[in-house]
Amino acid sequence: MADIEFTIPRLKAMKQRGEKIVVLTCYDASFAVMLEAAGVEVLLVGDSLGMVIQGRETTLPVSVDEMVYHTRCVVRGRRRSLVLVDFPFLSYADAGQALATGARLIKDGGGHMVKLEGGASQVENVRRLTAQGIPVCGHLGLLPQSVHLLGGYRVQGRDEEGAARIRADALALEAAGAGLLVLECVPERLAAEISRDLSIPVIGIGAGRQCDGQVLVLYDMLGISSGRCPKFVKRYGREGGDLQSAVSAYARDVKEGRFPGPEHGYS
Repeated sequence: MADIEFTIPRLKAMKQRGEKIVVLTCYDASFAVMLEAAGVEVLLVGDSLGMVIQGRETTLPVSVDEMVYHTRCVVRGRRRSLVLVDFPFLSYADAGQALATGARLIKDGGGHMVKLEGGASQVENVRRLTAQGIPVCGHLGLLPQSVHLLGGYRVQGRDEEGAARIRADALALEAAGAGLLVLECVPERLAAEISRDLSIPVIGIGAGRQCDGQVLVLYDMLGISSGRCPKFVKRYGREGGDLQSAVSAYARDVKEGRFPGPEHGYS
């Protein structure tokens, strides 16, 4: 397998230069080849596969075995992109379990970095994983694995208390060793503050224009997923042309600051 060119230090250098980072979810080898050719720099093997691939109502039923399988598929297709992999629900309840799951996703799946949801409660997991050489991406704001606790897919951090908690969690995750952070469905001003305050790259999804990069669920972006389309999604696949052109347009728009637009964020 070719050496990883989009390494974590390279992504951090891109942030320092003000160069936007292009991220999309990916679940198989064929799309890995296409996305990379279109300029996608990070391939996220998301537990969103439970909804867009398996047809489930939430991400919660996805297993570690399924994440390992799809990660292997993506890794076979990539050449230069960094492969980021979601921890599935209830696979990182404590540091020991997190380490075991992380080992499977990295050793068996071939991923390069793992992503977990949560703030202060995940600090020990981040420390344990990074101490063993497993790079970690945090995920704050709307946490899909906590959808029942949150009462649905709702914007987070609009009130002063919620915003302060997300800011504190972001700083705590970075201090614990996280090398990347995803912010989902938070007000644009809050995401801008966190992106400015952290030295690690912040990738937004429904978090406005000031993040260091953007991610969408591939099938949402292509306009081939069923159900309601979130406000923060632009469906490039419905603008005409082939799939490769749609992904390339997304990558260009992220790089050049055209996506997201004001209409894709929250106040």
